[in-house]
Amino acid sequence: MGRWFATTCPGLTADIALDETIRTEDSSLELATEECTVEIVAVIDFETTGLSPAQGDRATEIAAVLLEDGKVVDRYQSLMNAGVRIPSYIEGLTGISDAMVRKAPKAAEVMREVSDFVGDYPLVAHNASFDCKFWDAELERINRKRPQQFACSMLLSRRLFPQAPSHKLGTLVEYANLPVAGRYHRALADAEMAASLLAKLIEELCNRYEVSKVSHDLLCKIQRTPKHKVGRCIQQHQ
Repeated sequence: MGRWFATTCPGLTADIALDETIRTEDSSLELATEECTVEIVAVIDFETTGLSPAQGDRATEIAAVLLEDGKVVDRYQSLMNAGVRIPSYIEGLTGISDAMVRKAPKAAEVMREVSDFVGDYPLVAHNASFDCKFWDAELERINRKRPQQFACSMLLSRRLFPQAPSHKLGTLVEYANLPVAGRYHRALADAEMAASLLAKLIEELCNRYEVSKVSHDLLCKIQRTPKHKVGRCIQQHQ
């Protein structure tokens, strides 16, 4: 229940009412700089029962969207039943209840599907240190490991949009005048908005630094670089 596994078919929707995710419009952007090429990346988002898988917290929902040249070209979303209780404050934040996850596929089944969907595409998340922990922990439960790095749109935004009021996803969506894709703290809406933000950040890189090709490796280098040294980092990478 609540699962959405879309192929690259424009306008394809399924089970939106079940998980209360409402997409108002296509939340991605086409890069304004035609000369700038970008590899396909997978942008993911988890909703969870808490902050730490090491303390027993589990995932309740995951979404992954594939971003190619600033456009979302494919999507996966599912609630997931990990057999744990959802705290009331988490239900208030996400709208995800115990009753909803009881009807959802088992967590192991969902992780096998989403892992196959993502494959070896480079990974991106907003506040990736959080999603990375849960991605690795849930993969470990199905005896899989992550082969790729995570880029983080929050760390990138701190370097490219340092003047933003904050670097929370909702604040950045408003700051960059990006469309709201649905309810915050639902996995698909957050993944779509993080993808839209990433496209905006890549556009900023292309325009400000005249970058012709933005690789995931470059994004990972930039997010580790002090903001006053970003230009030098890009020059050394090219």
